[in-house]
Amino acid sequence: MKINNIIVIFLLSVFAGFSSFTGICQTVEEEKLFPIKQNGKEGFIDISGHIVIKPQFDEVSYFSEGLAPVKIGEKYGFIDKNGKTVISPQFDWFGHFSEGLACVRIGDWTNGKYGYIDMTGEFVINPQFDYANNFKEGLASIRIGNFTDGKYGFINKTGKIVINPVFDNAVSFSEGLACVKIDKKWGYINSTGEIVIEPNSDCLWGFYKGFTKVKIDNNTGIINKNGKFVINPQFEDAFLLSEELVCIKINEKWGIADITGKIVVNPQFDETSGNFSEGLLCVRIGGEFGSGKYGFVDKNGTYIINPQFDYAECFYRGLAAVVINNQFHYIDKNGNYVWTSNEIPSFYKVLYNTEQE
Repeated sequence: MKINNIIVIFLLSVFAGFSSFTGICQTVEEEKLFPIKQNGKEGFIDISGHIVIKPQFDEVSYFSEGLAPVKIGEKYGFIDKNGKTVISPQFDWFGHFSEGLACVRIGDWTNGKYGYIDMTGEFVINPQFDYANNFKEGLASIRIGNFTDGKYGFINKTGKIVINPVFDNAVSFSEGLACVKIDKKWGYINSTGEIVIEPNSDCLWGFYKGFTKVKIDNNTGIINKNGKFVINPQFEDAFLLSEELVCIKINEKWGIADITGKIVVNPQFDETSGNFSEGLLCVRIGGEFGSGKYGFVDKNGTYIINPQFDYAECFYRGLAAVVINNQFHYIDKNGNYVWTSNEIPSFYKVLYNTEQE
């Protein structure tokens, strides 16, 4: 993966307003508008590359449920797809709208409190938590206490704690289960807080299409929702590509296996996006970040867009963000440029800069 597990956890826990690499690929498609940066300001283009919201904001992020977070000065608010401000900039941090609510923070990272607003900008759950995630499947994980020794639990949409804060960490529900950390190991609970898969994994990952990866003693396998291995821990790393295919890592190279663990594309890539997006997998050939080249392959490992980019993200809503020769582009699935700029939007710069550090 481009962003290793530690950084993914960091992004999930700290930059939840931005989607991680894999999260972008799995987001439900909404308005096909894409962040751009021009003359120091940010706005949006459509899938054809036409500017539909004039660059006028200090930062923007993706639309979710019809609204997009924007930054003016030091505060965040929300705009609609016409570029109209519907929630004035007043928050110190934002989460995207999910199930009709958005998590926001009032105050700084250290002492600020997190709460939830509706689409009019009114608080429906007052800022009171030391950290909080977006709602998924009617529940949201929250933290009571500081980052080091605080405890995580879950609230419902009235703000009532329905799963007590007893976990060392917790992420959002997916497919009826949430990943939680107890005594340095990760397991899974159901919506009543009952442990259904005992904590025995060294990493977290949500369920996708009924499966998830687990890492035990530096070996990664795939389990189903009963906690049973469908692929025994045997790979250096692994990610679900679909119900039938898994991206696997052997001897520092990535390939593709079926859901039984049988290799169907020999490990040959130096990096992958970790999941198919719109039928394509982003891969890197050669070197470390900054020296290899990124391209896109299909499920058979055949190049659809040859490795040529210095950096690339997976396809999302029909376009992929790439960087070549210090220029930022959006490309379509034929590899054609639909937007070119010397400036990288903040949404991607978070990931692009993280890669270089």
